[in-house]
Amino acid sequence: MIYKELTVWKKAMELVKEIYTLTKKLPKEETYSLSDQMRRAAVSIPSNIAEGNGRKTNSEYAHFLNISRGSECELETQLYICVMLNYFTEEECELAFSLLSEIGKMLNSLISKLNK
Repeated sequence: MIYKELTVWKKAMELVKEIYTLTKKLPKEETYSLSDQMRRAAVSIPSNIAEGNGRKTNSEYAHFLNISRGSECELETQLYICVMLNYFTEEECELAFSLLSEIGKMLNSLISKLNK
């Protein structure tokens, strides 16, 4: 299946849009630190899904999906940092947290299938 047809890739692209929307609300002093790091982590998720899909073997594909999974965990942590620093409320992050949870489950499932 082509990566653009995968639900997990589509959800990850939706997450990128949400993270870009949220990070626009961060204070200016976070522009080159937390904001950039969050955007890179968000972009990494669908990018690695796509790159893995283009690889020749299931083990290579699973490797890139694991990188996506790592970026998903990284981004979730960064969102919690934003909440802790009172940059966002948990309610403002609700969509992002929900997408991260869905994406994580889908990645785990896809990785399991590839490793069989």
